[in-house]
Amino acid sequence: MKIGMVGIGLMGHGIATNLQKHGHSLALFAHPGNQPLDALLSGGAKTYSALPELAANSEIIITVLTGSPQVEAVVTGPGGLLEGIKPGTILIDCSTSLPESTKVVAQKVVAAKGRWLDAPMTRTPKEAAEGRLNLLVGGDAALLEEVRPVLKCFAENILHAGAVSAGHSMKLLHNYVSMGMVALLAEAAACSTRSGVAPEVFVDVLAKGGGGGIALERIKPFLLAGDVSGLRFSIANARKDLGYYGEMATQAHAAHALADAVTATLEFGLKAKPEGLMPELAALLAK
Repeated sequence: MKIGMVGIGLMGHGIATNLQKHGHSLALFAHPGNQPLDALLSGGAKTYSALPELAANSEIIITVLTGSPQVEAVVTGPGGLLEGIKPGTILIDCSTSLPESTKVVAQKVVAAKGRWLDAPMTRTPKEAAEGRLNLLVGGDAALLEEVRPVLKCFAENILHAGAVSAGHSMKLLHNYVSMGMVALLAEAAACSTRSGVAPEVFVDVLAKGGGGGIALERIKPFLLAGDVSGLRFSIANARKDLGYYGEMATQAHAAHALADAVTATLEFGLKAKPEGLMPELAALLAK
């Protein structure tokens, strides 16, 4: 199929690579924030400097952007995708966004005779490159089945979370729990360091008890060897996602005291090291 993509960052590049491997024709939006495009261009991908032109040459458009302001600007803003979209074109948003914003954007897409799915991802750039992402999909179940073969090019697990915006709601819930666990482990590791407990003992005891799990496995290389490669997620992105979660919880009149505490921890880390990654929280908190 003719697939347009906006956002060829660490995650988007892996998605694009796997779509190309499966024979799909790619149209890429030219942007300074893209990862190097040499391999994709060598494989036949075309670049467009205007979003309406990209939309006019795509049957499916996949956006992989930072958050709701960027999605709104790219899809519905002046010079955005909706100015060139053709009837029946499917927009799939793999960004992490506010559910209420998603509903508004989706309504505008449908009004322009397009079709919409929100399909945010879990896992890391490593799994993106391997074509093994998890997708949490919000939107029409029949439409999901129509595009499932395309999604399977870069996703190992595809879950239908519910109606439009349910995918983004589930992603915020996931990231709150996931980043919350990493923040908790970082704080405990910092206390462990200050209390004279060896890092290998700290990790071994948690791994064999109630502290074991994916979050520990991702932060473990940093705790033992200062290696951040297992979790290339920035503190800034985590803070953004927790802010979105807090807004969602507030709108739902749901408790969010623990989320507020995690957000405060991330804000501390962000001020201490603006370009830091999540595993580095342990070192920042230990200072």
